[in-house]
Amino acid sequence: QVQLVESGGGLVQAGASLRLSCAASGRSFSIYAMAWFRQAPGKEREFVAAIGWTNGKTVYADSAKGRFTVSRDNAKNTVYLQMNSLKADDTAVYYCAADGDGDYMWWLEPGYEYWGQGTQVTVSS
Repeated sequence: QVQLVESGGGLVQAGASLRLSCAASGRSFSIYAMAWFRQAPGKEREFVAAIGWTNGKTVYADSAKGRFTVSRDNAKNTVYLQMNSLKADDTAVYYCAADGDGDYMWWLEPGYEYWGQGTQVTVSS
């Protein structure tokens, strides 16, 4: 099992930046990729960004390209999401997810076996 704990959410004004963190514990050596998804009120959960755990390959949703950066620190078993130029539309609960069996499905939720509890990001306009 892999446990994921997100942190770093909060209330910010439009144009500000936030960095989310997701710390993995447990069988973290079995992680192949990690991703960030988000769910806005009244909407389905959507993919934001993902990163390969060993090769560092990154994949972004169109909404994240140019503003968000996903990175990882293997030594700390932690993945980050740096979010710049935040907009009101970025308001959502952000979830961290881990691919534990190498599906590499990147933007598809079934590819991730482990999920965090989520952290709220609220952007005021």
